[in-house]
Formats: sequence, structure tokens, C-alpha cells
Amino acid sequence: MNSVVLDASAILAAIRNEPGGELVSSIATGALLSTVNLAEVMSRLIETNMREPYARAAIDRLGPNVIAFDASLAYAAARLRPRTRHLHLSLADRACLALALQRRLPVLTADRVWTKLKLGIEIRVVRAN
Repeated sequence: MNSVVLDASAILAAIRNEPGGELVSSIATGALLSTVNLAEVMSRLIETNMREPYARAAIDRLGPNVIAFDASLAYAAARLRPRTRHLHLSLADRACLALALQRRLPVLTADRVWTKLKLGIEIRVVRAN
């Protein structure tokens, strides 16, 4: 099911059982996840003392389709910098958005600030508040 691109914040919400995590878990299998966002998720989990094998298993259970961050996506993420700078989006955020733009898919995130973006793609926020 390649119907959505997952931001790291969405994956983390699912793994940490945060608000919106159930929604992410229900649609994560086959959803797209950039390797940059995979690295961000792993970094955050390891940072909070989750051992790497458990972190990998948690991500694998969700079942996203991991997409390599290639030169095309790198250029697209770079082009997004001027349009996202005012919201202080990270490289990983822009990597997620670049993948969504490239594939013409909506993005699923826990970062409400993304709704202020006008990029021509749907941005879905997993948390009600």
C-alpha cells in the first residue's frame, strides 16, 4: 500500500504508543519511508536507550517500504529549503516531503506545523490536537 509517505514523527508516535500512533500502525504496512527518516527514527530510539535490535524490530513490525534517498531526492529536498525555512524544517523533514512530492502522495506526520506548508500535496496530521 504505497498510498502515503510517513514522517519520522509518525513512526515514532506508533512505536511509542503516542496519540495518533494507532492510526499510523493501521496504515504503515507498505507505506513509504525515506532512508533519511529511517535514520532519524533509529537515532531517536537509540538516544532513548532502546537497543538497536529492538528498535529495528519495532520498525520492521510496522512494515514500511523503505525508499533510498538518492540524488534526485537530495536535489528535491534542497529545493524545498527556501519554501520551508520559515518553519525551521530539518533535512529529514524535507527528505520526507521530497519523497511525497516525487511520488505525488500525501504525508502522514505528527508535526502540526507542516499544515502551514503550501506544496501541492496533502499533509495529514496524526494527532487530534
